[in-house]
Amino acid sequence: MLRLSGHTVAALLVFIFSTRMLSAQALLEPPFNLRWGDTPEKLIDWGTKHSMDLTISVPGDQPGLRRVRVQPKSGFLPDSKAGAVEGHFLSGRLYEVTVHYFDPEASAEVTAARFEALKTSISTDHGPLRTNQQQRTVEDQFVTRTQSFHREPVRGLFLLLAFTEVEDLLRKKRDARFSVIYRNENLKKELGGLNR
Repeated sequence: MLRLSGHTVAALLVFIFSTRMLSAQALLEPPFNLRWGDTPEKLIDWGTKHSMDLTISVPGDQPGLRRVRVQPKSGFLPDSKAGAVEGHFLSGRLYEVTVHYFDPEASAEVTAARFEALKTSISTDHGPLRTNQQQRTVEDQFVTRTQSFHREPVRGLFLLLAFTEVEDLLRKKRDARFSVIYRNENLKKELGGLNR
């Protein structure tokens, strides 16, 4: 009969847990060849390589947080129909990516159809999405409709889809946009977390 010391059992449990966490996190990797825990330089280098505009911000009340936004002057991100990507870094490590979809040339109906197509694709890849919120507000002749859905394929790894449409009742114009947020809450907690 094989006997293992307490240290060996503990080491095996840590190894098994770490392996499961790594494989679970691989189920929901961020887009654009980013990886959880990347430094801001990877996103900055990618944006610079493609001659895109970069915006780096540090919230005054959260000095450990960095936000890096990459956006072309016009058009879309490379190999994408997205207009911008934003990485959130805590202690210099990537824990959240937001992909923004907006197209000034597309009607609100076309944007809504793109959102539904992406929602279907994500549901196929990661499982059914749950409704977070559906809201409609009217203020100063503007109607705002919002919808959001989420999926947590593995505990602590989140996908969030958010759609917003604004209708100007006076000018009879509608504008729509949506975003997809990839978040690794496990890594955020490991890095010390921040309240947002």
